[in-house]
Amino acid sequence: MKRKRQDERVTVGVIGGSGLYDIDGLTSTRSMRVRTPFGAPSDAITVGSLNGIRVAFLSRHGRGHLLNPSAINYRANIFALKSLGVSHVISISAVGSMKESIHPGDVVVPDQFIDLTKRRVSTFFDNGIVAHVAFGEPICAELGQTLLAVGEQVGANVHRNGTYLCMEGPQFSTKAESRLYRQWGVDVIGMTNMPEAKLAREAELCYATLALVTDYDCWHETEEAVTVEAVLGTLHRNVALAKQILRVMVPSFVDSRDCPCHRALDNAILTAPNRIPTAVRKKLAVLIDRALTPKKGVR
Repeated sequence: MKRKRQDERVTVGVIGGSGLYDIDGLTSTRSMRVRTPFGAPSDAITVGSLNGIRVAFLSRHGRGHLLNPSAINYRANIFALKSLGVSHVISISAVGSMKESIHPGDVVVPDQFIDLTKRRVSTFFDNGIVAHVAFGEPICAELGQTLLAVGEQVGANVHRNGTYLCMEGPQFSTKAESRLYRQWGVDVIGMTNMPEAKLAREAELCYATLALVTDYDCWHETEEAVTVEAVLGTLHRNVALAKQILRVMVPSFVDSRDCPCHRALDNAILTAPNRIPTAVRKKLAVLIDRALTPKKGVR
């Protein structure tokens, strides 16, 4: 992969979900087709500046919403952002509410996930290299706190913390499934944050989700059944709110390299460096070179 010019390197990556296909206020933009060892990302990545902060925007489903949740190339998306220099990823995601107190139109910044996806590749580390990253706290606490503060600042009805259950889709839940998830204490349900969050941790990126509540899942007997039309109606209103949050948050962004997220691979790669195949070492260099580079004074 060719080295990017310094003026192309970015720090903030935004992954836009359903309905969010651009960011307002970006200047000096260019569209980049980024190659990765894992294939093509969902779409070209728009790189631009927002009040002096370099931002990379990627449409998770592709412009025009071409990819269903199971067809998204999550590894290529995260690898592409990492290769551009991104250190912090803000994931914008549409979700359904699993609690009476979380209303359509609200915003949730979850701090936990339950992964019920079934057929998605969830790691960069296979075929010649093994790594086990810690994932007990899957959201970057600092980035999540910033999203919460800005959401409250712009007047959104923001819910602090909560559990996001990621289902396979693309169908919505049955009532039996929805009632079961409520018994688990789940707060919101969506289809796209897994394995995205896992891969972001393996890539040593700070990651947080801005979950836009579009509907009550089908458990809610007094509400109409979940339909695409109802979801999209609320979603379009939420997208405007998400754009407002991004406009306020990004210009005040501080790139903290002291966050533990940026050292997620320390002691996580179990394969002896001299046993990692050369082709694998080259393929994953963007991800693993920092962790495998001997520290000064250490043999």
